[in-house]
Amino acid sequence: MGISSDNVIGLCLALSSSIFIGSSFIIKKMGLKKAATNGNRAATGGHSYLYEPRWWAGMTSMIVGEIANFAAYAFAPAILVTPLGALSIIFSAVLAHFILKERLHIFGVLGCALCVVGSTTIVLHAPHEREIHSVKEVWHLATEPGFIVYSCLMVALVLVLIFVFARSYGQTHLVVYVGICSLTGSITVMCVKAVGIALKLSFEGKNQFIYFETWFFTLVVIGCCLLQINYLNKALDTFNTNVISPVYYVMFTSFTIIASIIMFKEWDSQDASQIVTELCGFVTILSGTFLLHKTKDMGNKPAEISLSSSPHRPNNTAKTPDRSEI
Repeated sequence: MGISSDNVIGLCLALSSSIFIGSSFIIKKMGLKKAATNGNRAATGGHSYLYEPRWWAGMTSMIVGEIANFAAYAFAPAILVTPLGALSIIFSAVLAHFILKERLHIFGVLGCALCVVGSTTIVLHAPHEREIHSVKEVWHLATEPGFIVYSCLMVALVLVLIFVFARSYGQTHLVVYVGICSLTGSITVMCVKAVGIALKLSFEGKNQFIYFETWFFTLVVIGCCLLQINYLNKALDTFNTNVISPVYYVMFTSFTIIASIIMFKEWDSQDASQIVTELCGFVTILSGTFLLHKTKDMGNKPAEISLSSSPHRPNNTAKTPDRSEI
């Protein structure tokens, strides 16, 4: 399967995006930890991190990464771009090991390697993207029964997580905060792709901003991004970074690939062997994530493990331990 010039551009943008986003997790957490000593933590509804320069530096890095990722979706299919997010896990885990002292065990390194191998497998066997000539074509795909049902299901699950589970289980079960971000993210990516295509076509001289569909997709992207930022901050302030990165990646990638398959029908042009190979690649990523999660404390000293697993700690301490129970 040949790789077009547009796909090469998309892959390069996706790689640079992973570097910036992976770094942003660490920089933002440094700001959140510093802010926690001067005010209410983000996990408890505080916003003192807004006065911390390092949080803004991390936010800037994430924005740059998201812009690069945004551009990548305009050139390459989502099923090709999204798996490369695994590289952000590598950068995040390595930086957390050296900067935040969140020790990464040898099996954690193996987990990172498996994530990369799985992503590479998916990339090499990804389908060619269908050619889009107008944002109206994307709107037609988004309003077909299959994707409407998927979107309604995702919105319902997000609302349940926010209004039923977030308050009671958000600070003890990572899957709540990360689930909100991941479910919302799958819809965000589809809308990002629509806006990216609109911008690309507009730059080519075919103005797409005369259509209300373009502005609708843009508003959905803005709203979903704000929601994701809020709950990702809560997750980062509550749980271990080495756990957040891979779990968020796996959940986000899973739902995004499902959304892309439903909306763009990308598997229609592939045979059974290609689909099975992609699924094997994804299982490899899941295996790497499992290793990262199960070995997250193996690189720490016994005293550190005991401290991090303590369910209670006074509020006036300088540092609150990360909790990573899912």
